[in-house]
Amino acid sequence: MPQLQDHPQRYALTNELHARPFVEVEAPHRVSHLAMLGVSRDGAVELAHLMALCRKFDVARPAEDAIHFTGDFGTFRLKWERHTEFTTYTFFRQGHFEDPFEDTAAELVPDDWLTGLPGTRVVAIHLAMAPVGRLPAETVDFANHFVPESLCRGRMLGGAADVTTDFRIHADGFSRILVNDRGLLSRQGGRLVQRLLEVDTYRAMAMLALPPAREESPGIRRIDDSLTELTDRMRSLNTIEGERQLLDALTSVSAEVEESVARTSYRFSAANAYTTLVGERVQELREESIEDYPTLGAFVERRFAPAMRTCASVAARQTALAERATRAGNLLRTRVDIKLEGQNRDLLASMDRRARLQLRLQQTVEGLSVAAITYYLVGLIYYLTSAAEDTGLLDNASVWTGLSVPVVFLAISYGTYIVKRRLKRDDGDD
Repeated sequence: MPQLQDHPQRYALTNELHARPFVEVEAPHRVSHLAMLGVSRDGAVELAHLMALCRKFDVARPAEDAIHFTGDFGTFRLKWERHTEFTTYTFFRQGHFEDPFEDTAAELVPDDWLTGLPGTRVVAIHLAMAPVGRLPAETVDFANHFVPESLCRGRMLGGAADVTTDFRIHADGFSRILVNDRGLLSRQGGRLVQRLLEVDTYRAMAMLALPPAREESPGIRRIDDSLTELTDRMRSLNTIEGERQLLDALTSVSAEVEESVARTSYRFSAANAYTTLVGERVQELREESIEDYPTLGAFVERRFAPAMRTCASVAARQTALAERATRAGNLLRTRVDIKLEGQNRDLLASMDRRARLQLRLQQTVEGLSVAAITYYLVGLIYYLTSAAEDTGLLDNASVWTGLSVPVVFLAISYGTYIVKRRLKRDDGDD
C-alpha cells in the first residue's frame, strides 16, 4: 500500500469522536459533580490545578493539551472535562451507604484542593445510585431528601432505573439525584449517570442567559417606543434640516440596538446550543412516568423551556429592532437623497439659465468689442492716410479712411470667428 499524505487534523478529528468516554458505574455508588465557569481561555489554570491533585496522590498526570481525564485516586475516581466555557469535575465513590446524601464522594477529596478550584461554581450535584430494594421507604425518604412540591420521578432506559430529583439547591449547596437501579448494566449505568449530570449542567448553563434577557427587556421596550415615535415623525417632515436631525436620531437608536446585541449575542447563542443539548439528553433517557409524579422531561418543558423562550424572544426582538431601524434609516436617507437631487436639479437649471444669460452678454460684448476695435483701427488708418495726403502720396484721406471701415470690420469679425472656432475645437466641441 503506497504511503498517503494525511491531513494535519485527521487523527485529532477522529479521536474527538471518542473523547470523554463514559465511566462505568454500578450500584451502590455515589457521585459528586461540579461545573465551574472557566477563568482561562485555554484552560491552562484548570489543567494546572488538576495536575496538582495528581502529584499529591502520585497519579499519572494528563497531557499538557488534554481536554478530558479519568483517574483512580484510590478512595475515589475523578473524571475531568474541559468544555468551551466551563470545566467539570465528577467524583465517583463506590460502596454501600445508608443515607444517599451523607458521606458523599466529594468528602473524599482534599478540602484545600476542592476549595481552590479555579472559576465560579455554576453546578453542584450529589447523585446516589442504590440497588433495588436498598432504598428506605419512599414516603419517608423522599420527604427527607427532596422538596415534595418540586419532586420529579421517571423510569429510565426501558425500566432499567428509577430516577428522583427536585432540581433544587439544598443547604449544602448541592442539588440531589437519586437513582434506583432496577437492572442497569455497568456501562448502561455510566451512560445514565452522565446523561443525568449533563441535563442539569447544560440546563444551568443555558439559564445564564435569562438574567441578561431580563435586563435587556426594558431597554428594548424603550428603543421600540423611540423607533416608533421617530418613524411617525418621518411622515410630517418637510425640510432637509429636519430630516437630517431625524436621521441622526435614527442612527443613535441603531447604535443602541447594536450595543444590546453585542452584549448578549454570545450568551443567547450559547443558550440556544445548550437548550438543544438538554432536549437531546432528555430524549436519550427514554423516560416513562411513575404514578402521578411529573417526569424530568415534563419539568424541563414546564419550567426550563419558558425561560429559554424568553431568551429567544428577546434575541428575536433585538433582531427585529435592528432590521426596523435599518429600514427606517434607509427610507429616510432615500427621502433626503431625493430632495437633495431635486435641489441639485434646480441648482443646475439655475446655473444653465445663468450660463445662457452670460452667453448672450458675452455675444453682446463681442459685438461691441468688434465695433470698438474697428473704431480704433480706423482711427489709426485715418492718421496714416492724413500723413500720406500731407506728403502728396494720397489724395483725399477721408475717402480712403471711409473705404477702410467695412474692410477692417469684416477682418476683425472673421478673426474673432477663427479664434472662437479654435477654442471650441480645443474643448472638444464641434
